[in-house]
Amino acid sequence: MKVRMCCAGLRNLLQGLRFSAKYYSKHNLPQTMCPYSKSKPIKCCILDCSESMCTHRTAPPGSILPCRFFSCKEGTKVPSKRKQNTSRVTSDLLHKNLLKSEQENWNDISPTYKAVTKRIKGKLEELHNMYTRNSGSPRMRFGENVYFEENGCIFLAKADDVDEGNADILFSIEDLGFSDAFIQRIRISPDQSYMAISLKSENSEEATCIIMKLGNFPVVEKVIPSVFSFEWAANDVLYYTTQKNLKCQNVFMTTFTYQKHTKLVYTEHDARFFVDLYCTKDRRFLTINSNSKTTSEVWLVDCTHPFESPALVQARTPGVFYHIEHRKEQLYILTTYGEPAEYKLMKAPVACSGKDNWQLVYALEKKTKLVDFEMFSDDCIMFLKNAGHLYLNVISFVSHLVQSIQLPTWACEFELESHLEHTTSTCYFQLSSPVHPPKRFAYSFKENNLIEQAVQEVPIITNCHTTRLLAKSKDETLVPITVFHNKNSKELHRRPLLVHVYGAYGIDLNMSFKEEKLMLIEEGWILAYCHVRGGGEQGLSWHRDGCQRNKLKGLHDLRACIMLLHELGFSQPKHTALAAASAGGVLAGALCNTDPALIRAVVLQAPFVDVLNTMMKTHLPLTIEEQEEWGNPLEDEICMKYIKSYCPYQNIKPQCYPSVFITAYENDERTPLTGILQYVQKLRKAALDHASRKSKKVITSFIVPGNWIPNIILDVQANGSHCDSSWEHSLNEVARHLAFLSRELEEVCHPQHHSKPCK
Repeated sequence: MKVRMCCAGLRNLLQGLRFSAKYYSKHNLPQTMCPYSKSKPIKCCILDCSESMCTHRTAPPGSILPCRFFSCKEGTKVPSKRKQNTSRVTSDLLHKNLLKSEQENWNDISPTYKAVTKRIKGKLEELHNMYTRNSGSPRMRFGENVYFEENGCIFLAKADDVDEGNADILFSIEDLGFSDAFIQRIRISPDQSYMAISLKSENSEEATCIIMKLGNFPVVEKVIPSVFSFEWAANDVLYYTTQKNLKCQNVFMTTFTYQKHTKLVYTEHDARFFVDLYCTKDRRFLTINSNSKTTSEVWLVDCTHPFESPALVQARTPGVFYHIEHRKEQLYILTTYGEPAEYKLMKAPVACSGKDNWQLVYALEKKTKLVDFEMFSDDCIMFLKNAGHLYLNVISFVSHLVQSIQLPTWACEFELESHLEHTTSTCYFQLSSPVHPPKRFAYSFKENNLIEQAVQEVPIITNCHTTRLLAKSKDETLVPITVFHNKNSKELHRRPLLVHVYGAYGIDLNMSFKEEKLMLIEEGWILAYCHVRGGGEQGLSWHRDGCQRNKLKGLHDLRACIMLLHELGFSQPKHTALAAASAGGVLAGALCNTDPALIRAVVLQAPFVDVLNTMMKTHLPLTIEEQEEWGNPLEDEICMKYIKSYCPYQNIKPQCYPSVFITAYENDERTPLTGILQYVQKLRKAALDHASRKSKKVITSFIVPGNWIPNIILDVQANGSHCDSSWEHSLNEVARHLAFLSRELEEVCHPQHHSKPCK
């Protein structure tokens, strides 16, 4: 077994305290992750460089990277070690044989796509250089000092000199022998005497934290392995969480001055919960957040007394999430407490923090998604999404007024920039869409207006049209769709259509800018994003309506979306492809079983396609926590039957399937490779069985729809993981996916060139 790893930023918390994925266990969620959303700048980027938000977010705290512990049902006989070992040897041998077979098959068929892949790579590199040449690295300003990262190095410059290129190097990945790692997260101590950095390799889920003592000659003070999140509680006091088997349960405190010591300060004993750290914007409190997919609990560390024991804000209550900010001895609480069970802003005195003392400050409107939240000295800003449009609400703590500001209609995604000083008078953020490069905006509290910053010297996108639709699902629910196409395209019903879907963990589809999306638009493709239930586009209820025993609603939504697109003249089934990743593979795979005639080709990235068998294996690291998303088939027979009714692997049957290209990773700890291998074998056999039954009806001069043999391809990558990939690896992966789609959809009109079926 999502979404991405990343910081304990508030936005991640809001995107779902309830999920794990690639970002998340079966998503990144991408950043719900669509198969084409992994292209990264060649230079590394600072993740979570601010005190409150991260620059690149891939998953929420509290449930990303959750672990599972082995457990047996009460009364169940535990197999003997001999039987366990025999079974494991047999399973390992089967896994190796299947993997070898798929690798040989890929080696045979990959030359078919070589020329197209090369062309696409060249175009993507050109677009990448065009749209990133003027993009600077995120910067952290502390008074007169500015910290920033470029090409694996961290620099320090004076604010007046940073644009002149005058900077001192504080840290270099290569100098310390971490050439295969990238900088994931940075924290500067309040007095700037220490810097904590986490480094992560693309082949591992775990990060290493390096503490540097700053000064004229920065030196490495300490190295801590297997760290997830960390925050400075004081100038020389660092709190951090450790990660093991995709799970964070322990919080430690370490000091660096006269009495250097490290001690355990908190342990979470419930396997459903994941622990991370966060500092309030005014740095008064460090929060220890323990979250499952359905509830949360927060403990406060007073940064003025960092050695005192943490204090509980409110004991965990089933179904209630909450997150803490602070202002003038008042706790500001983002929570789902009360009706309706959507996020609302409440407050309570620090001395009386229990939920009985929570007072409502502001409640969201119905079907509104709280995307992000930023606290300032006299105001707070809520970034919201409603009916596919982004807007922000500015709440004044002085006048008690709320101002709502509509953001540009083309915007689909936003990125909040670092605001290390909560007394600042301006909030900076960037807006983008899959086909619009990021534009920088600022909201001025003094002027009470929105300002578009200086436009960078990049081409302006003028030929792309954005359309927002509503599809009526099986139960009459209206499901949002966002469509992009070239304004100059004619006969849209003949154009190739790429549909994106996710629908899990309350996570939105990733709609940030990607060069490959722009390339497709320029080449005449139509892009459609189906915001089905199970995701989070319309608030927490949208997720609840698509998880556990409501999962089929997401499938019905996806079917309705694709059918509406075709009815409105956006392409047709033989020109339509479907893209999904991680947990999005559940709905994509289910649609292939129930409605294969709606699509011609499918691309899946690290897909979750064997829900039932995976959820029956409690020894896997994510199963226990995932029960709150999918259910517990071990103890609930009705749940078992329900999962079996939609599970992609369980419902494969001999029929005419679309062509399928799957990318998987040998080192993936979230989506078991064995399940993907078995899925591919079973799917290919079903397609061939169907073709053999219909062989007498095949006309040799051309392929009759329904009797062609689809390509079922599995590309297993030795490098990369569910969460991170290098720029070069991502580029190759995206190019292979697009080459496959280009060939499959092009061959609708030229069937004589159809590649040989997989072995």
